[in-house]
Amino acid sequence: MKLQDKVVAVTGGTQGIGRGIAEAALAEGAKVALNGRSKEKGDKALADLGVGDRAAFFPGDVTVQADVEDFVEQTVATFGRIDILVNNAGGANDLQPTAQLSDEEWNLVLNWNLNSNFWATRRALQHMIPNSYGRIINISSVEGKQGKPVFTAYVAAKHAINGMTKSIAREVGTQGITVNAICPGLVITDIIKNNGPQTAAAMGMSFEEMVDLFSQESSIKRPNTVEEVAAMAMLLASDEGAGITGAILSVDGGTASY
Repeated sequence: MKLQDKVVAVTGGTQGIGRGIAEAALAEGAKVALNGRSKEKGDKALADLGVGDRAAFFPGDVTVQADVEDFVEQTVATFGRIDILVNNAGGANDLQPTAQLSDEEWNLVLNWNLNSNFWATRRALQHMIPNSYGRIINISSVEGKQGKPVFTAYVAAKHAINGMTKSIAREVGTQGITVNAICPGLVITDIIKNNGPQTAAAMGMSFEEMVDLFSQESSIKRPNTVEEVAAMAMLLASDEGAGITGAILSVDGGTASY
């Protein structure tokens, strides 16, 4: 029970990678707060998890600063503190060539992926620093290490997350707080299944062709799994990961070149 009685907050925690990390943390003995936009999905997640008052759901939109900050405060009010923050929420909607990328979409993607991480991290640190303990885990992307056509805003946000991770780790390293980023490769979640065909179309291919392309770019020639990403998160969240900070760690099957 590596996280016995630790308090973990996960943005975007009702499905996909966030849900997998929440389940892994609960299995390691933690108490978990989940964030998501849909109360219906949040209530279903709590029912599926079946851990009673060891888990709580707080609805909110991570593109809205007040909602992000409220999530941190609600976690602390419910469980007494916040030990581990997982900035998982993120994504991209309307993929367009850069010449057609609107200001609205650019700002949405940066709020969704980058600013949400900053808002949550800043507020969480205000609780972690007085306790001289904390773990911040940012879910970045393989696109935080390389470029990809029509993903301009998303790639920019994920590169920025990696830089922010390194900088904050330098600030708080002597205060018992670690800050790391995980860069997953392709993981076939429900979100990918639902939004993937649109993404593939923007790239000029079918969903199946896109999955095959991304798989062939890796060394293992297959998508990664939610469980593989969650396992890395558990290492970073635990005392065993106390010596790891400022790291940008790939779980991408060898896709990124560094």
